[in-house]
Amino acid sequence: MFKSIQYRLNIYTALLILVTVGITLAFIYKAYIFILPGIIALYLCLYSLDKCYKQYNKNIIFLLNALENGDYSFHFSETKLSAREKEMNSVMNWIKEILAKARKDVIENENFLSIILESVSTGIVIVNDQGIVQRVNHAALNLLGLPILSHLNQLHSINETYPALFHQLKAGDFTQISLMTEREELQISIHVSQIMLKRGMMRIITLNNIGNELESKEMESWIRLIRVMTHEIMNSIAPITSLSETMKFLYDSGDDSKELRQNTLDAFETIHTTASGLLSFVESYRKFTAVPQPKKRMFSMNLLVDKVVNLLEQAFKDKNIELQTHLPESLTVFADENLITQVLINLLKNAIEAVKADNQGKMKIIISGGWNIDDKVNVDVANTGNPIPADILPHIFIPFFTTKPSGSGIGLSVSRYIMRLHGGTLHYFVSPDGMTVFQLAMERGDSRSD
Repeated sequence: MFKSIQYRLNIYTALLILVTVGITLAFIYKAYIFILPGIIALYLCLYSLDKCYKQYNKNIIFLLNALENGDYSFHFSETKLSAREKEMNSVMNWIKEILAKARKDVIENENFLSIILESVSTGIVIVNDQGIVQRVNHAALNLLGLPILSHLNQLHSINETYPALFHQLKAGDFTQISLMTEREELQISIHVSQIMLKRGMMRIITLNNIGNELESKEMESWIRLIRVMTHEIMNSIAPITSLSETMKFLYDSGDDSKELRQNTLDAFETIHTTASGLLSFVESYRKFTAVPQPKKRMFSMNLLVDKVVNLLEQAFKDKNIELQTHLPESLTVFADENLITQVLINLLKNAIEAVKADNQGKMKIIISGGWNIDDKVNVDVANTGNPIPADILPHIFIPFFTTKPSGSGIGLSVSRYIMRLHGGTLHYFVSPDGMTVFQLAMERGDSRSD
């Protein structure tokens, strides 16, 4: 169709050129009789050409204005017109139908995505760089306890720190918050991704209620703890019960031989040893449950690390361990210095026992630190020992679980408990260069005053 219209415009243009050439030749050869008809023909060509362009432009402008305003109800007449105008209007209607179909497809896709957003249990909030909420589903509103959310500043009604927290979230961030409802406290995990659209960068914030998952993990931990405690207590009580029954049987039989007296002494020795082990186990439990509440103050992590290293200096020398420290200057924390000292000593003692030679034949322990994206202080204790086996890894923070013949199994569990009392964390990972790492994170001290 466009080719046909262009063809007609080309004919008018060609006629205009021919008439112009004819008038020029008439002047040259002084054939004045042809000049007036030529001028009339030239005027008619110009008039037809102008009318064609004006009509074409008028329809185009009308079409564009209607589409810009989202109006697809118009229709160009295709009857009682010249063939040229019918063809032109047919083209305009054809363009309108294509764009109307595309708009309908877009609306259908948006409705489809809206249904998906409202069908998932995950809360989804889409915001721009100014904190203006572009989309939010009912799951997010229900988790946040808000009837409507149009800007992140509205989160101030939940917690005064949440607007700043959500504004600062970047792609890839993963954090956790607590939300208090009328009936319970919810544990919400937050994950952030982003996408670049024509209207700017959009952040997609997903919210998930992980309370049930945490409760499940907590129950699983209690079951493991009870299993370990039951195993330890039964191992201690079983020989005492067995020896007691044996001794009672021998005395009831009336045997008063020297052998009986020796067996009695041996039995009492065994009972004493077993009871001492049980008392040691109970004392370990008492230590675990008697960790005091932290008395926080600001102190230098650099000085604390130096103090702990000096305490364990002989142990490093005995095993020929190369110790490295990589801490930034003035690394201050807001914590209980005595409790953090206990954690570092536990981690370093474990590292000393687990360290093995690397590919260069050196045994290394590296203490490093710094600040993470959550504005907390990280301190890593890494060694060249073998990674913890996969079947043991889920149990390493369970109280009284140990793979050492003489271990109490409370070092790591107490250390993690201390870090949780500080609002911090202690977790294990393997570094990219294959080192075994225990990382503790706590509140930094340079943002507080004494």
